[in-house]
Amino acid sequence: MMRRLFSGAPGGAGPAPPPGTCLYAIGDVHGRTDLLRALHALIAEDAAQRSAPRKVIVYLGDLVDRGRDSRGVIELLLAQPMAGFECVHLRGNHEDTLLNFLDDISAGPGWFAFGGEETVASYGVRRPLPSDDEAELLRVQREFRDALPGAHRKFLEALKLCHAEGDYLCVHAGVKPGVPLAQQDGHDLMWIREEFLNSKEDFGKVVVHGHTITREPELRRNRIGIDTGAFMTNRLTCLAAEGDKRIILQT
Repeated sequence: MMRRLFSGAPGGAGPAPPPGTCLYAIGDVHGRTDLLRALHALIAEDAAQRSAPRKVIVYLGDLVDRGRDSRGVIELLLAQPMAGFECVHLRGNHEDTLLNFLDDISAGPGWFAFGGEETVASYGVRRPLPSDDEAELLRVQREFRDALPGAHRKFLEALKLCHAEGDYLCVHAGVKPGVPLAQQDGHDLMWIREEFLNSKEDFGKVVVHGHTITREPELRRNRIGIDTGAFMTNRLTCLAAEGDKRIILQT
C-alpha cells in the first residue's frame, strides 16, 4: 500500500532548488523494479499537481544488487525514463564494485557477499560457487561480461558522482567534512559513513544521500538521508523539494 510522509523545512524557510524547479531524489533501489515503478507513479501524480516548469529526478545510486531484478531496473531507466523530467543517475558503491569486477576478479568475493550474486543471476549467469577459486571467478566474470548488454555497461560507466540543484547536493553516500565540495574524493562520495553522518558541519549545501539504511528518512539541517532499505522493507523513498518546501514520497 502506498503512503506519503510529509515534512516541511525545520525552523521555517530553508534550502531550495533553483527557482522554477521541483527536485525529486530517489534512494537506493537495489534491484526492486516493482517498487521503482510504484514510486514513479507517485512522482508522476505529485508532479501533475505542481506548477514548476522544470522537474528533475536524481537517482542516488545503488540501483543494483541485493534485490532480484537489477537488470530490470536498468532496463526500466533506459527504456522508460519519466516523461517530462530531466533524469540524473548517480554511481553508488555497488555500481562501482560491479564495474571493478568486470576488469578485476579480485573484486568478486566482496561483491558477491553484499549482493552481486543476485545481480549476475538477474542477467542469467549461474551464481558463483562459495569459494575464491580463480577459475570460478574468471568463469563468472566471462559470462557476466557476455550477458551484460552494451547499453547497460555504457549506462553504468556514465553514472555521475554528484549532482547539485540550488542549495542541494545529491550524492550516494555523503561528503568528507572539512573538504570543499569541489575537492571531494570520489571514493568518499560513494562509500563514506560515520565521519559524514556524525558531522554537524555546514557543508555549504544540504547533502541528499542514500547508502546508510535508516528506518525512516533522516532530515537534518546539513543532510537528508533517504535509504530506507527498500530491498528488505519494501519502502522505497523519494525526497521532493520545491521552493523551501519538502515532502517525502514512499512506497
